[in-house]
Amino acid sequence: MGYRRGATFLAENFNRDTILDQLNQFAARGIVAVASAGTDRGDLTLRLRDDTHVGALVRTAWRGLAPPDAGPNPPMRDAPFGIATVEHAREAVRELAARKADYVKIWVDDRNGTVAKLSPDLYRAIIADAHTHGLRVFAHIATLADAKDLLRAGVDGFLHPVRDRDVDEELLRLLKERPAVFFTLTLFAPRLTAYGSRPPWLDEPAIRASVAPEVVAQLAAVAESRRGDALTAARAEWDQIARNVRALNAAGVTIALGTDVGGASAGGMFGWTEHIELEHMVAAGLTPAQALSAATRTAAAILRLDQLGTVGAGTRADFVVLDANPLENIANTRRIAGVAIGGVLTRR
Repeated sequence: MGYRRGATFLAENFNRDTILDQLNQFAARGIVAVASAGTDRGDLTLRLRDDTHVGALVRTAWRGLAPPDAGPNPPMRDAPFGIATVEHAREAVRELAARKADYVKIWVDDRNGTVAKLSPDLYRAIIADAHTHGLRVFAHIATLADAKDLLRAGVDGFLHPVRDRDVDEELLRLLKERPAVFFTLTLFAPRLTAYGSRPPWLDEPAIRASVAPEVVAQLAAVAESRRGDALTAARAEWDQIARNVRALNAAGVTIALGTDVGGASAGGMFGWTEHIELEHMVAAGLTPAQALSAATRTAAAILRLDQLGTVGAGTRADFVVLDANPLENIANTRRIAGVAIGGVLTRR
């Protein structure tokens, strides 16, 4: 949250106006709650979580935990706690508990050997102390080995799928022993780089009418940028991720929608990116019904928003009215006729 404004991606964009604009964009496209994943600055997002405001609800990890000068990509890199010792890790968890963060975010990824990643002794201390304070720990990961060790350490969820190799029986066994553990798939960026050409959804009238031209151009440039060996590698990575998604889904692992929108790789198409993610989830092997459930019931449960995610007595009347059936074609979620939040049709 907060870093992208138009085509810019800057720390100085992080202010109340930027975030409220993003929350309004989410809500206009039927996204009624979002999780900020550990790169907040100051206490703005914590206050927005608790204040009444127009737009999507916010849940937040506030400041995540990563090694010094590592973790997220610039310009977000200095936002998390830079953790070098077990005692520092415990101090950070205590501060997160005191600020009533909704969960703890950790980075266990060396970004292809370019930065340090949290070591097992540090993330084990973080997970143990977080659980003592009643906080769950969600991990940014890339590798199968790290996913397995984090499961043994008690991690509560993953904010990316494994992408270095095929998931194996050992990982699936560990996940079966921990059925509450989930994966958010965040397929948007790896799928975008594997297109090799301009994605057709960028030219859909609803997107062209509501997304800044410079944002559309930026995403098109990313999709068209891979050529030759680079495109072959991007497509191989997408195929790897898709195989892993199919394996997780077949094993009954909990899967939720996530996008990384607003971050370094997924651009700034707030609200629409989530609809494109549904299409990518189906391309990776989920049925339309499974993708929709991952985006509604499952996502709301992970964020502990018990009035959201389903339609029933006692739930909040949030829904999207569509002009076509998404069970026939998941892209039909983008054919939005109206959005109701709390039973009130919103201005779009």
